[in-house]
Amino acid sequence: MPRKEALEMRSRLLLWFAVLSAAVAVVCGGSVTYDGRSLIINGQRRLLFSGSIHYPRSTPEMWPSLISKAKEGGIDVIETYAFWNQHEPKQGQYDFSGRLDIVKFFKEVQAQGLYACLRIGPFIESEWNYGGLPFWLHDVPDIIYRSDNEPFKFYMQNFTTKIVNLMKSENLYASQGGPIILSQIENEYKNVEAAFHEKGPPYVRWAAKMAVDLQTGVPWVMCKQDDAPDPVINACNGMKCGETFAGPNKPNKPAIWTENWTSVYEVYGEDKRGRAAEDLAFQVALFIAKKNGSFINYYMYHGGTNFGRTSSSYVLTAYYDQAPLDEYGLIRQPKWGHLKELHAVIKLCSDTLLRGVQYNYSLGQLQEAYLFKRPSGQCAAFLVNNDKRRNVTVLFQNANYELAANSISILPDCKKIAFNTAKVSTQFNTRSVQTRATFGSTKQWSEYREGIPSFGGTPLKASMLLEHMGTTKDASDYLWYTLRFIHNSSNARPVLRVDSLAHVLLAFVNGKYIASAHGSHQNGSFSLVNKVPLNSGLNRISLLSVMVGLPDAGPYLEHKVVGIRRVEIQDGGDSKDFSKHPWGYQVGLMGEKLQIYTSPGSQKVQWYGLGSHGRGPLTWYKTLFDAPPGNDPVVLFFGSMGKGEAWVNGQSIGRYWVSYLTPSGEPSQTWYNVPRAFLNPKGNLLVVQEEESGDPLKISIGTVSVTNVCGHVTDSHPPPIISWTTSDDGNESHHGKIPKVQLRCPPSSNISKITFASFGTPVGGCESYAIGSCHSPNSLAVVEKACLGKNMCSIPHSLKSFGDDPCPGTPKALLVAAQCK
Repeated sequence: MPRKEALEMRSRLLLWFAVLSAAVAVVCGGSVTYDGRSLIINGQRRLLFSGSIHYPRSTPEMWPSLISKAKEGGIDVIETYAFWNQHEPKQGQYDFSGRLDIVKFFKEVQAQGLYACLRIGPFIESEWNYGGLPFWLHDVPDIIYRSDNEPFKFYMQNFTTKIVNLMKSENLYASQGGPIILSQIENEYKNVEAAFHEKGPPYVRWAAKMAVDLQTGVPWVMCKQDDAPDPVINACNGMKCGETFAGPNKPNKPAIWTENWTSVYEVYGEDKRGRAAEDLAFQVALFIAKKNGSFINYYMYHGGTNFGRTSSSYVLTAYYDQAPLDEYGLIRQPKWGHLKELHAVIKLCSDTLLRGVQYNYSLGQLQEAYLFKRPSGQCAAFLVNNDKRRNVTVLFQNANYELAANSISILPDCKKIAFNTAKVSTQFNTRSVQTRATFGSTKQWSEYREGIPSFGGTPLKASMLLEHMGTTKDASDYLWYTLRFIHNSSNARPVLRVDSLAHVLLAFVNGKYIASAHGSHQNGSFSLVNKVPLNSGLNRISLLSVMVGLPDAGPYLEHKVVGIRRVEIQDGGDSKDFSKHPWGYQVGLMGEKLQIYTSPGSQKVQWYGLGSHGRGPLTWYKTLFDAPPGNDPVVLFFGSMGKGEAWVNGQSIGRYWVSYLTPSGEPSQTWYNVPRAFLNPKGNLLVVQEEESGDPLKISIGTVSVTNVCGHVTDSHPPPIISWTTSDDGNESHHGKIPKVQLRCPPSSNISKITFASFGTPVGGCESYAIGSCHSPNSLAVVEKACLGKNMCSIPHSLKSFGDDPCPGTPKALLVAAQCK
């Protein structure tokens, strides 16, 4: 690179780092407007990267670290929903304490020099119980959610105003000097709008006007709402907004991506479906290049944990664990690092992207260039190869460039490739769990067996099968349906058939467990069909209907029907339908009502030694344990259990469902997060409510840490963005010309062992590797000298580093794997 251009690039890079450093001390506030290119903050167009971190899905003690790691990863904005059903669990009674302290969360965002985006909704979906709506809305007369319906609009406006006024009272909007630069009203309404017919469009217009009239001083957005009324900005959600977004609905609105899904949320019974860092980077680069995108939010940047009963139907307790920050807040590589590099290279040329003129032309049948030029001569380019199988060489501005398959190369100066979306230079890492203690002694455990209610003892009676949600009011996952009847047949083993629209069903006959059945995320109904032993004369049937979270989406959610819909006894050729028979109901389990998962509540029942009643369903177990030493995240292993919920010191760590295997034959989740904030140093109370017949003796406690790191680069990888610095005389530094492997262990740990090192043609990648046909014998010695005993190290991909060329003329790679301790 010539001296003048090198100095210009160095100046831009140093300015970018100076802005990042200064952000720590600045107050975020100022005027926020927008034009057709971007949000405008204090008169300056801004290209912003945002990350979703939901405050209730972590703990206040975790927030500073999560926000700091997001900032280090190049995130400018922290996005969160407001969770209506958590903040107003009972009508007019609000809670903003603990994990719900949204004010504290935003003040931490501001303290770290970042902006914030507040998506009020207040319907949020978010794989959150009932889509974030409080269930008491269900009983408001004549209400129809999310439509031009006066009762719903009244309560929606009340909550929206409550949140806005709370933010204003704490000066949290940018117009007041705070961090919030953007707000959202409603959420993906276009998905359901047609179902409301003539009541849909007026609701959209009302919601937009209601929000704007609250005068927050910052813009509002509606996601997936192409006709968002002015001045509200329409935004895109999805994995491929670089391809699917139709664009802003007015030329004076910017292109905003409110949800770029970093993975796929997981549900019980389905195999994991991740998303590669390369695909994420490709779509972000395409959105910026093709759609003039200037605001991209990663959903989720940190998913966290669905504590308690907060997840929606069938959704795992671990939420978006494959995000750049995993469930525990650990950095997940290479996703975090690859996106950090992408953010850095975009920031190098953001001024050109926001102020330059865009050009687009073909470089081949499946290749194209997006060029941004300013009259001053500044230039940035995105070279896109849409061929998913082949690398190609293209001619761009009289120079040849090799483009990896299905990739975008970014040239901040239109000359040198600084980043390629398909070439991951950042390290890979692997987390592992170290078992710290087991609960293998029967003396450690006590148990309490839940009673099976019968018709005569139930507090609620009806001559029909009641709907589950409307009966429980979301006070519990459980609803008992009880029946008594006379059986006169000589057939002692008739068949019980129960049709259900809930999630799980347990059947008991005359107080004895008979069978269970469950549905799936894809199928909203299931049936239990089983032979049952009946007495001649009076019989009692008790059916436990179970929900694993309430539904979170769809039109007319207030009319959703779940629970048992039909019960019949098939006796030979005869069948008797009990659906219109008198039924008795009990909401919840007795252990829930008495709160025996708390220390005071546990004293309200008689506990017995483990195994006193034999292993069976609906058993509560309790024990005490000490917190593992250190600061690593703590987890409980429930791989030996069936289905239920667990509490530590009275705080629910969520539902578990280990017995429901995926198609690949594995449990969806076996390790469950226990935040350090839930723990005392000694004597922590663990209570487990088991629906099936798990084995608590095999529960264990462990800690999670990153134990293995790996880097893999070839001679065609661009060097790290930080390497674009030059010396004071304008000459590039040596390492600025070449790629390098960079390894970093977590804080307070160092590289203790090099498990693999090869400069040459190693086979495979960081997931699986071996020495290939070409290998420098100096590989291990060079890497050990550079890395052992250090928290981080860097090894250039160069012959100078490794000595003689082991295979002249052959393209080479450098692959290094190491252990952290």
